[in-house]
Amino acid sequence: MSQRIRLGATYLGNGRCSFLVWAPLVSTVEITLVSRRNKKVVAMEQATHGYHHAVVEGVNPGAHYFYRLDGQKERPDPASRYQPDGVHGPSQVVDPATFTWQDQHWFGRPLQDLVIYELHVGTFSPEGTFDAIIPYLDELRDLGITAIELMPVAQFPGGRNWGYDGVQPFAVQHSYGGPEGLRRLVNACHLRGLAVVLDVVYNHLGPEGNYFADFAPFFTDAYLTPWGKAINFDGPDSDDVRRFFVENATHWFAEFHVDALRLDAIHAIKDFSATPFLQELATATHSLAERLNRRLHLIAESDLNDARVIRSPEIGGLGLDAQWSDDFHHALHSLLTGERAGYYQDFGGVGHLARAFREAFVYSGQYSPFRRCRHGNSPRLNSARQFVVCSQNHDQTGNRMLGERLSQLVAFESLKLAAGAVLLSPFVPLLFMGEEYGETAPFQYFTSHSDRALIEAVRKGRREEFATFNWQGEVPDPQAETTFLRSKLRHHLRRDGHHRALWEFYRELIRLRAALPPLAHLSLESIDVASDEETKTLFVRRWTQQDQVFMLFNFGDGEAVVPVRVQPGQWRKEMDSSEQRWLGGGSLLPQQLSLEAQAQGEMTLTIQRRAFVVFSREDAS
Repeated sequence: MSQRIRLGATYLGNGRCSFLVWAPLVSTVEITLVSRRNKKVVAMEQATHGYHHAVVEGVNPGAHYFYRLDGQKERPDPASRYQPDGVHGPSQVVDPATFTWQDQHWFGRPLQDLVIYELHVGTFSPEGTFDAIIPYLDELRDLGITAIELMPVAQFPGGRNWGYDGVQPFAVQHSYGGPEGLRRLVNACHLRGLAVVLDVVYNHLGPEGNYFADFAPFFTDAYLTPWGKAINFDGPDSDDVRRFFVENATHWFAEFHVDALRLDAIHAIKDFSATPFLQELATATHSLAERLNRRLHLIAESDLNDARVIRSPEIGGLGLDAQWSDDFHHALHSLLTGERAGYYQDFGGVGHLARAFREAFVYSGQYSPFRRCRHGNSPRLNSARQFVVCSQNHDQTGNRMLGERLSQLVAFESLKLAAGAVLLSPFVPLLFMGEEYGETAPFQYFTSHSDRALIEAVRKGRREEFATFNWQGEVPDPQAETTFLRSKLRHHLRRDGHHRALWEFYRELIRLRAALPPLAHLSLESIDVASDEETKTLFVRRWTQQDQVFMLFNFGDGEAVVPVRVQPGQWRKEMDSSEQRWLGGGSLLPQQLSLEAQAQGEMTLTIQRRAFVVFSREDAS
């Protein structure tokens, strides 16, 4: 019975509601229905495998309830759909059927079409809500964005948090606008042709308001994670733990029409079973996609450089659809900033970025000085569209001590260079909110816990985290509201000066990416990459059967003279970041290049410092 009934409170219509909870650690579970006038207590029937179930009359959407365990503890529903009073308050019955969707003709987007824009709901707008994002969607679409990615929205303590301290995985954060607000946002995105990626956390639960251990063996002592005990994905009773999280994933796809899930830090999911949880999750997702006739994707965050994550199960993989490439970010960041502390010590040469362009990973089995061991395996059996790359994201910005964005670390020419490297790569690009116009507000780590001991522990943990980087200054107080407020975007910046020029630059780059077939075709089979450490230049050639482009990137602080070998013919300059229209110092290259056959495809080009150029072959078609 329990496998056919959905977890949590499911409104059945006509004042009837089904309640199902997995609680094998207690003998009895009762539903305490609470209202301003009175309390009503309803006993639940004990089913197999520790499930407790009841269908209750006289319960309508909006009803508030707790589960009472063994007649004593009152706890929110682990599978609560809404926590209007926060993580410690009662759960609320929600009826998703009351929302009128208008996206009946939306079938999702393929991975290769994605240009992802990652945002944090609370700091993206002054209001910090789902509804407040909607007025900006047309602008994002005009920029060329095809998908927005929301940092986690599962219920967390208080009103401000990155979202990785969520403790009710099914409930939508009340301060963002709750489940109805999220539905309105997803619906508005689909009406504009924008896909929605949702960040979910299956490697841990937050510390405050985490009552899962009162119900069931959700955690295991067998493994430890940076957040404490690991979630029990492979020990006794793990089948029902898996069921909880698989149902959570399908909940976002089916009830909220989300197009993809970004799975946080899967390297912290400890699971040594023969059929891992992530493989089970992928199978369930792809099966649901067929039933819904929609494209659904699972995108992993992993620092293991393990290509098995995105290989099919038939060849020993987990079957996820894509994963982030931290190596690409690290190679680009260290090249632009000169930083070598912490994990950046593994990078710094143009050759590292060349390797990232060529196969997504820099370390695919080589020795890593930072890790002091060999790291990664080869991704050559995978497709370019299975890797997401960026120059900035919430982690790489917010996990700096002061939360500085790239705009605070490098000059304007380097910001354009970073944009070119990401958007002209053969991978799926991700932008972090505000980078498109050079936002100068930091993105810092913030919380709103209520437990004093926890607040102090978080402060201490942040200070210790930065020890290996030797950054100078005071660590911003995560609990202070000012830390949150200073992280809010200032959208007005993009309308003037170099901010406006950068926004136009991003838009033109994204347009070129879609318009030129070799750039639109994400392939590792049709790319040549060469680098020169002395001149700090990178040469990239990409092609389709009929068309070709080549790109030159100069990461050096002076002009570079670069020998280039391409096919003879007429080549047209499509983009030069040093042109005055992009507030550069002026291009050193002509608009047209004519290379005769007798030259055997060889020529020498001079490119400005910290600049890049894109040429396409005019007569290729």
